[in-house]
Amino acid sequence: MSPSRTMTLAVNGRPRQVAVAANETLLETLRGMGAVEVKSGCEKGDCGACAVLLDGLAVDSCLCLTWTVAQRAVTTVKGLGTAADPHPLQTAFAERGAVQCGYCTPGFIIAAKSLLDNDTDDPGEDEIRYALSGNFCRCTGYNKILDAVTEAAQVLREEAGVQ
Repeated sequence: MSPSRTMTLAVNGRPRQVAVAANETLLETLRGMGAVEVKSGCEKGDCGACAVLLDGLAVDSCLCLTWTVAQRAVTTVKGLGTAADPHPLQTAFAERGAVQCGYCTPGFIIAAKSLLDNDTDDPGEDEIRYALSGNFCRCTGYNKILDAVTEAAQVLREEAGVQ
């Protein structure tokens, strides 16, 4: 067992003191903190179920050692919106039927958020497919997910006053 050290981890805008082992992944730490929205899938970076935003960019938390993210902002899907005020991506996924079992949904939403915040506010289908290519879903045919991201991008453009 690796010795642990205490560090501050900023999750969804809230600093938390956590004790972490040198070999502990961010996925393990987040799950240990009760962040059940971060799913444990393959634990080797293939499925995207554990995706979080790290300083605004989507990363697989199963591939990040927790101690490397000190002083960086970690955002889970829970940090994007609330039940009363969901993020447009969360709304679009629900309205477009892009959620089936829901296991992969947080990772897809995180990947889409990273795309819309960092690459373009008007992505084409190829850009969306590429941005989501690190995420795997066993339930859908992906078309509803693509539709949801396209719809959310449009809503965000309208909110920003961009046509």
